[in-house]
Amino acid sequence: MIHSFRNQKFQNAIERVPQKVPPIWFMRQAGRYHSHYRKLKETYTFMQLCKEPELAAEVALGPVKEFGFDVSILFSDLLFPLEALGMGLEYNPGPKLSFNVDSKVTLKNLRPVEEAITFLEFQRSALIRTREVLPTDVSLIGFVGGPYTLMTYACIGKHDGNSHFIKNNPDFVTSFYEILIPLLEKNIQLQLDGGAEIVMIFDTSAGCLDTNLFSQYVVSPIKNLANRFPKKLGYYTKNSTWDQMKGIASIESIAGFGFDHRFSLPSILKNNHSPGFIQGNFDQELLFADESILRKKIKEYLEPIVQLTPEERLGWVSGLGHGVLQFTPERSIHILIEEIRNGFSK
Repeated sequence: MIHSFRNQKFQNAIERVPQKVPPIWFMRQAGRYHSHYRKLKETYTFMQLCKEPELAAEVALGPVKEFGFDVSILFSDLLFPLEALGMGLEYNPGPKLSFNVDSKVTLKNLRPVEEAITFLEFQRSALIRTREVLPTDVSLIGFVGGPYTLMTYACIGKHDGNSHFIKNNPDFVTSFYEILIPLLEKNIQLQLDGGAEIVMIFDTSAGCLDTNLFSQYVVSPIKNLANRFPKKLGYYTKNSTWDQMKGIASIESIAGFGFDHRFSLPSILKNNHSPGFIQGNFDQELLFADESILRKKIKEYLEPIVQLTPEERLGWVSGLGHGVLQFTPERSIHILIEEIRNGFSK
């Protein structure tokens, strides 16, 4: 099912149409820093907020109403495909799986993909309801966990840590991906059918790989997924290198990708030859600064970007290096959005 883009700025970024003011959305823009979310958490569990469509829509709507983001994001969690495969999942407060897979034998404990996808139907319902309550000029995107990141959680129970087993057992990786990738394909299609305009792949762990393994474990499956859904998938990983990201940028069917704050955004934009959007990348930790310092840091960040022409800023979606951190002052979010929009509207 093909959906038109509700936000013109976001559509311009994806289609690489020059524009003065970029669209704005932040990873984790609906979450623990926000009083709207914290109020809901007094009554409901995290699982309820994700899995009950009315609640998921309410969480996603909160930051759009308060901060005026151009894009809303499905409120969910990237580990739900693992739960769907039969790996029990609970949050106390962080995620914990009921078992890990660490051999081809343990992979036999996973549910068949055709059965697993039915456990993710709540995401389709959540997207449909979120679309119903969002303003008509706000775009809506979905997301799934990146294959490598989901594999690290499945194997070692977290997105970081000692991943030597994965790096040294390519046959296991192949066998696990033969289960996981088909499920992600169905998960992406489910989200597109629910109204997502694009689906972001968040691959938190992938930056830890060397360039060769990144090509094998990340670029190859992402390319296959992007070819399956041309111009409908975006990609983000943190702590990556340019050599790694060049592999993602070479995927002609990708809709776009993000960079964390360690990259020079003006340089990336000026030398960007990718076919899609570039998302990022103000350092989220600077949002804890006092207002006078924060405004100074934002101006320093924006000054070289403002000097670029709209043609040189093609595809830019303004965001953070990663996501909004817990305890981030809400006032800082207002200030950053205000400075970005004022800085480019002159």
